[in-house]
Amino acid sequence: MKLRLITVGKNPPWIAKGFDEYARRLPPQALELVLVTPRRGQSDEARLLAAVRERDLLVILDRRGKRVTSEGLAALLERWRIGGRDVALLIGGVDGFGEAPLARAAHVLSLSDMTFAHPLVRVMVAEQLYRAWSIQHGHPYHQTDTAHQSKRRFSHADLPPRAGKRRR
Repeated sequence: MKLRLITVGKNPPWIAKGFDEYARRLPPQALELVLVTPRRGQSDEARLLAAVRERDLLVILDRRGKRVTSEGLAALLERWRIGGRDVALLIGGVDGFGEAPLARAAHVLSLSDMTFAHPLVRVMVAEQLYRAWSIQHGHPYHQTDTAHQSKRRFSHADLPPRAGKRRR
């Protein structure tokens, strides 16, 4: 199974370095970045969909998608591997995808309720795919021991005190 992360735009050196760091940790040629060039008269959505091969399992990353944990992504990755098809992961734009591509996709996933820049998402997805792989293979990169992880939410008390101000 090959994972193809398909996105629109350029690849700044710092993004390429981050993406490559996680891609090289995976088995050889497991993760490929496919950059689609924007063209006048053709939507980004159409260009992205044109890069999907007929036999690819289509997975769309879109703000309206389902959020999954790293463990959930590991389970999906295993299902995709067993299915024997290559996977095309498409990064949606700020406005996301139209209804037709969403209906065509095998999975529609969301990274967060927040919006991230396209280039940054490439690194985040590569890291999460590596993390999912490490979960599957019992690699220590992902520690599943939640006993040490705090369940409480962020509070302003977590911030360091401002210079010259004392914490109450």
